[in-house]
Amino acid sequence: MPIETTINGTAVRVESTPDTPLLWVLRDELGLVGTKFGCGRALCGACTVHVDGRAVRACAFPIRYAAGKEIRTVESIEETEVGRAVVEAWVGEEVVQCGWCQPGQCMSAVALLKEKPAPTDDDVDAAMSGNLCRCGTYTRIRKAIRGAARALADREENR
Repeated sequence: MPIETTINGTAVRVESTPDTPLLWVLRDELGLVGTKFGCGRALCGACTVHVDGRAVRACAFPIRYAAGKEIRTVESIEETEVGRAVVEAWVGEEVVQCGWCQPGQCMSAVALLKEKPAPTDDDVDAAMSGNLCRCGTYTRIRKAIRGAARALADREENR
């Protein structure tokens, strides 16, 4: 069944069964391998992408629901000011250890900062609660998100 959607700003038409998870369409059909497989049950967050601006677990999101939607993956994260700020903060705080969960962590962080530009620690914890990190870098993740929020606020103030 052909499904038309937009991925990272490009209109695409994919030939998949309607219940194929978006994750496998991205990785296997489109070669966008930045989105990771972790659990296959939407429990770990490694596969987080944005669908119409909302953080979604691609492993449990059937491709049929992507029809006509705008999908963004980690490959396009630096195309927005918020995404660039998150990546800069991630690097600055040396968040990454093994790196497997980081694409999903970053995508969730971007969605949070777009919704709440000045999140509290409780906001960060709530938004990131579905993203697991086997290396335990949660303290650095929180610090990077708060740092990205400050950097964005500083940039806005200096305009």
